[in-house]
Amino acid sequence: MRQECKNFESRTYANGETVRKCNLDLAPDAPWRCPDHCPKFQPRLADVAWAHGSLITPPTPPDPPGLEDGSAAAVLDEAEDIINAVGPAVLAEVEADQLAARRPRGLKRLFGRKR
Repeated sequence: MRQECKNFESRTYANGETVRKCNLDLAPDAPWRCPDHCPKFQPRLADVAWAHGSLITPPTPPDPPGLEDGSAAAVLDEAEDIINAVGPAVLAEVEADQLAARRPRGLKRLFGRKR
């Protein structure tokens, strides 16, 4: 990935795993590479000519099989489609649970003693 792009983000967790991503979700082959001639590429301005210390991003892992022929991107697209398809049903279920929690429960609630 183009680490000099303003839209690149990297985060390393305590277990040593590093997440590399495009904040605009324009890198279908993330974390390995950005698209050639990305229309949203913007160079970082805040760290131009800075000397980086030990907190620099770890090296990108080696390319997995299937990255060159586009099959890796196809699998990720299919996974994203599955998540997006399930999303509305999950949201409806959560909203129904929240609505049920706000409803009065039976006559006890209507005719209960005032405190």
